[in-house]
Amino acid sequence: MSPCLPLQIPKLLRGSNTVDFRYASLLLLGVFISAISQAMLKKAALKTYGSRIGEYLNPLVISAYALFVCTTFLSIFAYKGIPLSMGPLLEATSYIYVTLFGITIFHEKMTRRKWVSLLLILLGIGLYSFGAAV
Repeated sequence: MSPCLPLQIPKLLRGSNTVDFRYASLLLLGVFISAISQAMLKKAALKTYGSRIGEYLNPLVISAYALFVCTTFLSIFAYKGIPLSMGPLLEATSYIYVTLFGITIFHEKMTRRKWVSLLLILLGIGLYSFGAAV
């Protein structure tokens, strides 16, 4: 390989489709930002406002929805480099982020049922990823 050639990013073969990890990372970033937006909306919902319109037209809510719009464009761009079948798998990681935010920011208690549900999500992601590598 010539030193003048650009660095090749590894691609994961999945059937006839290839996955560029740059695009997968971009989708994961969008999912993470989306989870932040959800936390912002929950934080705003916990506040008391003087009017009904104030509940929707405040900086926290407007910023959260602006982030949602940005993540939509990130997702659209990311799907250029990943197969459609992988999108829901990567988007399922949002449950992990939302759970972590719930515990750390909102001090929510994790029940046994919630832990089992999160474990099943992680198991599903792991099984799909392992199946993709085989």
